[in-house]
Amino acid sequence: MAQHNILLEAGTNELEIVEFYIDEQTPDGQSYKGYYGVNVAKVLEIIRQPTITEVPQVTHSSILGAFNQRSRIIPLVDLAIWLDKTRTEPLEPKVIVTEFNAVITGFLVSGVTRIHRMSWESVEPPNRYVSSFSSDSITGVVKIDGRIIFILDLEKIVAEINPGMRMRLNADSRKDGGACYRAMVVDDSALIRNMLKSLLEGANFSVETAENGREGWDRLQGYKERADREGRDLPEFIQIVISDIEMPSMDGHSLTKRIKEDPELRRLPVVLFSSLISDKLRHKGEAVGADDQITKPQIDKLATRSKELIVERFGIPA
Repeated sequence: MAQHNILLEAGTNELEIVEFYIDEQTPDGQSYKGYYGVNVAKVLEIIRQPTITEVPQVTHSSILGAFNQRSRIIPLVDLAIWLDKTRTEPLEPKVIVTEFNAVITGFLVSGVTRIHRMSWESVEPPNRYVSSFSSDSITGVVKIDGRIIFILDLEKIVAEINPGMRMRLNADSRKDGGACYRAMVVDDSALIRNMLKSLLEGANFSVETAENGREGWDRLQGYKERADREGRDLPEFIQIVISDIEMPSMDGHSLTKRIKEDPELRRLPVVLFSSLISDKLRHKGEAVGADDQITKPQIDKLATRSKELIVERFGIPA
C-alpha cells in the first residue's frame, strides 16, 4: 500500500487516503457507520486483528495492549475508545498499522473500505463543532460518494497516548544578540504554528504564520509585488519558508514547487517540516526543490538549519 502512494507525483496537490469505518451505536441505540480516513503515506499495512498481549502501566484506556508483527512489538489503539464512541463488535475487525515520526502504531477499526485519490483543495478544515466531538483529532473533512469522511490527526492521538512522543523545545533556545531573520511558518495545526513561532523567536527570528499552503502562497505573492513596487529586495520582507506537508487547500509539496518555479521567489530557502519525512518519502521533497527536510522529532535542529540556509543564500551575517 505504501508503494502505491509513492507513484503519486510530488507537487500535484494530490493525496491518497485509506477510507475506513467504525460501527458505532448512537445514544438512542441506533446503528451508525462513522467514516474516517488517513493518508496512505502513513500506512504500512492493513491486517486482521492479531493476538493481543496486555502491557503494564497503560497510559490511556484506548490502548488495548500490544502485538508482535515481524519481530516488532506494536501497541494497539482502539480508535472508537479514543473518539469516545460506542462501538458495536464487528465480525472481522481490521488493524491499520501506521508509521510516522519513526513510530509504528496499530489502530483497531471495524473495517476498511478503499483508497481514494483526491486533491487537497477538496479537503476542508474542520469547523469548531466537528473538532469538539472528536477530541480535536480531525484535521480535514471531505465528501465522497455522498459520505462525509473525517481525516484523523493520528499524530495528535499518538502524542496524547504517549506523552514521551510529544515534540519538546530545547530549553536553552534563546536570543543571542545576532542578526534578526525573517521566517514564514505554514502549518494547519495551531499548536505546531505556535510552537514553531516560539522556538524561532527565541533564536532571533521574526515569524509570521499561515494556516495552509494557499494562504502562504498568497502572502508570498504579496511580498513579491510589494518589493517590486517599492524597489526593495525580497529578503527585506521574507527570508525562509518552513512548511508542513499535509494541509487542506494546498499541501507543502505544492507550495514548495510553486516557490521554486517562480523566477523571484525561488531564491527563498524552503524547509519541509513534517511527520511524513522518511527515507521512503524524502525523494518527494527533493523532487519539488525543498532545500531541506526535517522530521518533527528533530525540531531542535530547525532554527540552526534555517539560519544556515539564510546565510548561505543571502550572505546575511550570523
